[in-house]
Amino acid sequence: MAERVTGDGEQRGPDVINAHQHGGGTQVVARSIGVVNFGTGRLPQDELAASILLRRREEQAQLGIRDRRRMQVRWTAPDDQELATDHPELVWGEGPRKDLTGNLDEIAEVYERIPTGRLVVLGRAGSGKSVLGAQFVLRWLERRSAGAAVSEIFSLGSWNPAEVELTRWLGEQLSRDRPWLAAVHPDGGMTLAERLVSERLILPVLDGFDEIPEGLRDDARRKLSATWLPYVLTSRYDEYKEAVRDTTGLQGAAVVVLADLPPDDSVRYLRFSGPQGAAAGWDPVLAEMRDNPDGPLRKALSTPLMVALAAAVHGERAPNGTSGTSRTNGPQTLLDSAEFPTADRLERHLLTAFLPSVYPRPSHARRARRWLAYLAHDLRQRRTPTPDLAWWELGTTLPLRQRTAVIAFLAGLSFAFVTAVGNIPVDLIATSHGLGFAVRRGLLVGTLHGLLLGAACGFVYHRASGNDALKPSPIEITLRRDAGRRLRDGLSSRIAVGSLVALAGAVAIVAVDRSVVPWLGLDDGLGGGLVSAAQLPLIFGIGTGLVLAVTAWLEAPVDVNRSASCVDLLRMNRRNVHAHIAVWALVFGFIAWFGGSFTETPLRSLQLGLVFGVEGAFGGGLGYGLCLTAWGQWIALARIWLPLTGRLPWRLVTFLEDACERRALRRAGAVYQFRHARLQDLLTEDQEPSRPRS
Repeated sequence: MAERVTGDGEQRGPDVINAHQHGGGTQVVARSIGVVNFGTGRLPQDELAASILLRRREEQAQLGIRDRRRMQVRWTAPDDQELATDHPELVWGEGPRKDLTGNLDEIAEVYERIPTGRLVVLGRAGSGKSVLGAQFVLRWLERRSAGAAVSEIFSLGSWNPAEVELTRWLGEQLSRDRPWLAAVHPDGGMTLAERLVSERLILPVLDGFDEIPEGLRDDARRKLSATWLPYVLTSRYDEYKEAVRDTTGLQGAAVVVLADLPPDDSVRYLRFSGPQGAAAGWDPVLAEMRDNPDGPLRKALSTPLMVALAAAVHGERAPNGTSGTSRTNGPQTLLDSAEFPTADRLERHLLTAFLPSVYPRPSHARRARRWLAYLAHDLRQRRTPTPDLAWWELGTTLPLRQRTAVIAFLAGLSFAFVTAVGNIPVDLIATSHGLGFAVRRGLLVGTLHGLLLGAACGFVYHRASGNDALKPSPIEITLRRDAGRRLRDGLSSRIAVGSLVALAGAVAIVAVDRSVVPWLGLDDGLGGGLVSAAQLPLIFGIGTGLVLAVTAWLEAPVDVNRSASCVDLLRMNRRNVHAHIAVWALVFGFIAWFGGSFTETPLRSLQLGLVFGVEGAFGGGLGYGLCLTAWGQWIALARIWLPLTGRLPWRLVTFLEDACERRALRRAGAVYQFRHARLQDLLTEDQEPSRPRS
């Protein structure tokens, strides 16, 4: 096929999405970007589709969306004349307007009837918008052909339309969840994720337009109208209506509104949620909903969210499979009009009682509520509020001084321990001062060196927090070879800052060893002359710069066969830090041995190499990991400081995974989300969750 040249002179492949008539509708077909994925024999979009499809099937099975007992979400055309929509001719062209009514199983087929490939799904809180988005992705991927566009869900709450273009943000989200897509495309310039988006090989489901801060929704509306991408967008009805007021809505987008559940559908699900013998207990609830269509029970149990909560709280089977007979009064509780005079009171009761229903032990429920409340509060405190609970950002809403102090203390403590232990055998072997002297000197030198390194690491972390090129990121999680992009983006800053800090720290260490230690009567006479004094800063400065350069050169793509999950990313980040520690040990050990070979005996230079290698690994390597890697920040804040102060549990990942099994949270690629936004809002209103335990 002939290639075309864009206005900026860049050669591009042919248009990748063609629309052709298929069964009276429009089918989206995407051509390949011509890249085979790292020896797997499959195109990147096919590799991506396979991984998403596997994960979505697992999630659907866990949530019961494909269960025959599930609620059947339906939708209709909007009947509100004040809801701004685009001109029908710009949505449907010259042809007749298609019927878009349908149910959950038909969402992909309904979407294909829209010539523009843009669908907006509106509904009130808990009406099933996110479930519909997940079902669309699953149906689309099951029907797609090789090389075609791949659908995936993106939570709009983490998008800042005033600062980031939609296509760039989509590429960043793909790279975050699947680091192998962060590899630079063979044609150069863009990453694989950016290339897939630019070639329209990603069909995004943009979930939660209402989660974008109100002040940014107008920017979001304009950019969603201006983009050339097709998409499915979900939003709460009122927030979307306000955002498009006095406009023509989103350009080229068809709009549907999720309908309330009929009483028979609601009670059918409630009956099937427990044993057959308990189904009759819901008959009074159905009778009340039929007899009183304007009553609180009918209004509350008209959305999938509230029906699911009613099944969990007052049914016979909780989401984790435990029996609810010992902790609930049964469905008749919902008929108490004095206790629940309004739908809001009834809905709040179901939300409040949800956690005790899935954590049957009261002590477990209290702890889970406190920990989940902190997580909800943490999400609300972000600079841009987001529904995405990313492990590498936990604790970053703590005051910067507090975080810096924690990082500095841990880095200094590790270096102090290694230095103290390392100095004791050296003094025992090379001097005749005895064990007591060696222990006292080791403790003193370790403490002083630890204070200096802790201060240096604290400075680096403080500086990195305000610098996008330096701050910890989960994207670079494994070693890769194509370092060109990384060398341009931030490596020079890391080398400069790291080398200068290491040089200054080494000068301070020499000054302490030559002044404070002798003043306290613990000089062992092994310090050497001026040559040795000058040698240490050079080793630290040159070694640090060389380590950072070598580390960047060794970076390589992630194995594409690995699944993208929080646990997987944590493991890969941990391996990355281990590799950093090994590089620090080898580089510092070699430089110390090589430098010492000119001024010391062979045995003495070998000893220097071993000592500097060990101290480089646990001082430089671990300090670097704590300051500048996502895993190090996670360990310091989320695994040590936050559990120590009672904000989060010690076994945090186990708790998060268990919360997913109990349906309080859900997995969304490499991040977690609260399964119900209203539950997150309720927990945010709890007692101040950030106050540490006494």
